[in-house]
Amino acid sequence: MPAPRVSSPNPSSPRYYPPLPEKTPVTLLFRGEIVEGNSEYVQHSHPWSQIICVKSGVLAMRVAGKRYLAPREFAIWVPAGVEHSSYNRKTTRFCAIDIAPALDKDLPSTPCLLTPTAIFNAIADDCFSRNMSEPVTEADLRMCRVLLDQISLAPRQNTYLPTSEDKLLSPVLSALEKNPADNTPLAQWATQVYTTERTLSRRCQQELGMGFAEWRQRLRFLHAISLLEQGKTVHEIALDVGYSSASAFIAMFQHISGTTPQRFRNDR
Repeated sequence: MPAPRVSSPNPSSPRYYPPLPEKTPVTLLFRGEIVEGNSEYVQHSHPWSQIICVKSGVLAMRVAGKRYLAPREFAIWVPAGVEHSSYNRKTTRFCAIDIAPALDKDLPSTPCLLTPTAIFNAIADDCFSRNMSEPVTEADLRMCRVLLDQISLAPRQNTYLPTSEDKLLSPVLSALEKNPADNTPLAQWATQVYTTERTLSRRCQQELGMGFAEWRQRLRFLHAISLLEQGKTVHEIALDVGYSSASAFIAMFQHISGTTPQRFRNDR
């Protein structure tokens, strides 16, 4: 049954709650979805595990109270019974696979961000290309068993763009998320939050698991993905995310994604 629509505080940005799947997986259930901009999945849980593979855009979710951001070619793992929700400002396309409780014993027990293996992608793409909702034939069941093995082998990380409630770091991260083009150096940020550059750098490593420069680069990459899908030129995007030249932006983008911004857009 479709969920009710609700109005956003901003009338120009309507929000609604897409209907949630009602069928319980006996083995695996495959479905592809497009989440429109400014749409929300309300907080919920279900007795099966789920892997959500992002195909375009950046999927933003809260899982067990923690924020996850996943760009294309990443996946979010949601174990059975764990509460999760999502709110996405931009249109995002993803493929979800629901996994019956009897089949997830060797899979991650806690939420995480996964980098699916090439074998996982090949099998999942084949299933989706054939519009398969669930495996029926013995051949498909065998492939799905391999798919589950590949989930357990996929590299895991806590999140692509971690956040922090640290009193020194939190205002810096919040300001940068609002304006990814801000090129204020770490030393100047430290002055603004009344600490030293060394202390703020140490907090980045402790709280985020990476340096300030890498975190800001990841933020700009995520922002650039949305701008690419809006049709902006590479030069415009470079300026929008804080680069003085398109070549510097292309080098960053290729370093993270393994491809150029234009090829990334064409591959969509």
